[in-house]
Amino acid sequence: MAIVRPGPIVGGAVNPYVRRREEQRRAETAGRRYEPPLDHPLLKECLAETLGVILYQDQVLQVCQALAGFTPGQAEALRRAMSRRRSRELMAGFWEEFRDGATARGVPIATAERVFSQVIAFSEFGFPKSHAAAFGLLAYQSAWLRHYHPAEYYCALFNNQPMGFYSLDALGRDAQRNGVTIRLPDVNLSDVYCTVEGGRDGRDGRNGAASADLAIHAAARVGLGFVRDWGEDAAREVVEERDRNGPYRGVGDFVRRAPPRLKRTAIEHLVWVGGCDGFGLTRRELLWQVGLWLPPDAERGGEARGRRQLELALNHPHERLRFGGLAAAERLLAEYQVLGFSASGHPLSLLRCALPPTVVQSDRLPRLEHRAWVELAGLVVARQRPETAKGFIFVLLEDKAGMVNVIVRPDVYERHRAAIRGEPLLWVRGRLAKDDGTVNVIAEEARGLQINCGLRNAECGIEEPPVESAIRNPQSEMTFLKSMRRVAPESKDWG
Repeated sequence: MAIVRPGPIVGGAVNPYVRRREEQRRAETAGRRYEPPLDHPLLKECLAETLGVILYQDQVLQVCQALAGFTPGQAEALRRAMSRRRSRELMAGFWEEFRDGATARGVPIATAERVFSQVIAFSEFGFPKSHAAAFGLLAYQSAWLRHYHPAEYYCALFNNQPMGFYSLDALGRDAQRNGVTIRLPDVNLSDVYCTVEGGRDGRDGRNGAASADLAIHAAARVGLGFVRDWGEDAAREVVEERDRNGPYRGVGDFVRRAPPRLKRTAIEHLVWVGGCDGFGLTRRELLWQVGLWLPPDAERGGEARGRRQLELALNHPHERLRFGGLAAAERLLAEYQVLGFSASGHPLSLLRCALPPTVVQSDRLPRLEHRAWVELAGLVVARQRPETAKGFIFVLLEDKAGMVNVIVRPDVYERHRAAIRGEPLLWVRGRLAKDDGTVNVIAEEARGLQINCGLRNAECGIEEPPVESAIRNPQSEMTFLKSMRRVAPESKDWG
């Protein structure tokens, strides 16, 4: 954990540590004792654990005491300088004391300079050993939960957003790749927040947790509070009413019993993402019924929802009209617009035939040769520009099969700045970089995703929608891509 902090990176500790760990592993396999190289023998005691490099903030003080004879008072002053703003300048002020102390112990000036450069690198931020140990334990516990209780793990992540590196959209597809189904909100099955459901159909109660041996069939049910324009209070009232008086039997029954704070648009949003599919009608038929039971916007008065008086549980004379269902592209766009993520699939799955023919899916990259030219297309999950990366940009792209890290050099970034910074769907061309099991792509070109025109909709998995509706129907792969750019989830950007 500590090695990926800016302090060890700037101090040049990463590559030497990794090489020495490999040498140590080979030596142990051969039955030999491994002695890591040291800048000076005085550092053996304080750096033996980390193979001769400074990884922990604690070691900065130990190195100064061992090599330059710093007193506890001098070491404490250095520690305070590390924790302040402009700490690099403050720490550099200790050079003369460090040099004089090291010289008095017979340390060559060149060695003292080299070690002190590693010391002041920790002005960029490094972990104390205790902090790194805590992070390591947390990472192990998270990995254990993800492996043995994946449904509970992903459910907890959904319920504790915003947090971390990945969006809900990326987390949901990672869950699906690990055997966990993400189920859409349901007015009769969902709680306020996400809950775990066991079995294949999830009809064993909204709080039924799956056991470890059934984890592959477990699912996380999205809570009603995740629906746009609902909120925690409205969702809780809907759930409490259902617990008191039984499941909702249809749109009219739900409208009669729902809290007044729940406006017509909020109910329509629930219908768009399948929250009323259990009533046995298509989503267009359900939307039609919502329109029958609730007046249009023009008939509302003030902030009131404008609900009609529905005390009598009577059927509406026009509620049995029949309409076709939503196309796959409409369902996916509705999920992004209403929930901010999609549980139905990846956007590129609907553009599989319209992508440039040279685009390679991420799961094929490990089988290609190092430095092979490749083209990728994907949804941008994250963009990073660390201050310690010397102008390099790191873009995480996701396609249907998984994620791939794209490394962008400063000169490439300058040429393609607009696309790299602003496009939610990106096309990248570059060389494959494979090293010790890791796979990256070094970008040479990048632009907003473009598709082949002239294909029939059915060839791309996009069905012709039967009727125009509130969420615009993508009547071609081009309009679907345009709509997807508008509703795509924001990437997690740093730097």
